[in-house]
Amino acid sequence: MLDTLSKKWFYFCTALYAVILGIGFYYYVPYVVLIPVAILFFWAAFYKLENVLFFVVMFTPFSVNLEEMEVAGIGMYLPTEPILFGVMILFILKMLSGKSIDKKILHHPISYVLYAYLVWMALTCITSEYPLVSFKFLLTRIWFISAFYFLATHMFGDYSKIRKFLLFYIFPLMVVILYTVIRHSFYGFDKDSAHWVMEPLFKDHTSYGAVLAMFFPIIIGLLLEKNMNLLLRVLLSISFVILLVGLIFSYTRAAWISIIAAAGILVLMLFKVKIKTILIAGTAAVAFLFVGWEDIAISMEQNKQESSDKLDEHVSSISNVTSDASNLERLNRWNCAFEMFKERPIVGWGPGTYQFVYAPFQRSKDRTIISTNQGDGGNAHSEYLGPLCEEGFMGTILFVAILASVSHLAFRMFFQIHEHRLKLVIASVYLGLMTYFIHGTLNNYLDTDKASVPFWGFIAILVAIDLFHTPKNEEAATLKT
Repeated sequence: MLDTLSKKWFYFCTALYAVILGIGFYYYVPYVVLIPVAILFFWAAFYKLENVLFFVVMFTPFSVNLEEMEVAGIGMYLPTEPILFGVMILFILKMLSGKSIDKKILHHPISYVLYAYLVWMALTCITSEYPLVSFKFLLTRIWFISAFYFLATHMFGDYSKIRKFLLFYIFPLMVVILYTVIRHSFYGFDKDSAHWVMEPLFKDHTSYGAVLAMFFPIIIGLLLEKNMNLLLRVLLSISFVILLVGLIFSYTRAAWISIIAAAGILVLMLFKVKIKTILIAGTAAVAFLFVGWEDIAISMEQNKQESSDKLDEHVSSISNVTSDASNLERLNRWNCAFEMFKERPIVGWGPGTYQFVYAPFQRSKDRTIISTNQGDGGNAHSEYLGPLCEEGFMGTILFVAILASVSHLAFRMFFQIHEHRLKLVIASVYLGLMTYFIHGTLNNYLDTDKASVPFWGFIAILVAIDLFHTPKNEEAATLKT
């Protein structure tokens, strides 16, 4: 009886799919062929959710943006974002049904900061100049956080999954770097071709460099682990060389600076400098920049060095705000962000709307040869100024709160935990995050899967270590079992 019923359902579903295929091809909608794949992923999401997340991690370096490839007018990364949308729906359903993740995760201090961050973003979507654009922006941020913060933190309760997550991103990333370097070699490794040889896998050399910088401390941390399989150590050593070559020939000055700055933070951690002292010093430095900006600007204007194929000259061009078009355009975008903020300081213009509204705020004296009025020239080029003009003052405050809370957690655990393995993970993951927070002063990429997956995943690793792998929590877990 059961076999007969199963056969009937099989025949019915097959016939239904055949009808849907026919209708789809008749109306020129070929995507209907992907229905079985979608069903398979939804099944996997219910019963093998971890595998789905690892699939997304593994394919993130290879994902492509439909809009940038001019396949469709939709800014969506394939295959990752449609899957993450499904994971987000499943996460919400689990929360509503009471089959939630560990409540310790939901009540962690960093989780509360993220709640405030998302709630404020949602409120500014309502007052947005373009509500549909803003709600789409909010939706993408939610599916990254739900998958790679909340669900990933739960998954990282198993320590082996932390290394698996890192390796599942690193090795595909090495393939992307090899593709980029080989393609770049055809053009003599010149600076101009470095801007686009990573396409279509990365949209430009700066986003490419930012992600490579994030994994620079990670690979070093993994190589310093003890008792590692010889084959894995060899593969990671080769990966380190590939990553180093990729970073050099990315010509991404901000990535180089972020790695040097992260090395400085590591020195502070090793000398056990308290995070409170660092925050006070950082605040003083920002105040100094604000007060003495005119003198600094005059000094920078004396630098005439253009970006160049020669690495030493390219580094020197970082502070050229007189003739370097890239630097000048960044200043133009920042000035627009400040002017936009002045007009709407409380709620801003709406998340994700900068590129659609900034053009009228450009001053003629700030415009460069690469300025545009078409809304196709990118965003505010800053993770701090972007929220300032799009979500008001609180937008920037809450993003800085994420930085401060993550830094406090990482420093506290690094000083308190004595196990070599855990200290390595904490330091390398935190420094990887810091390369992005530092890079974020000059660019912003959290609207892409390439940066968002490791960014939220690294935060999840730190929270998971705090909740599940510190000595007191491991002991409590043992007593409970």
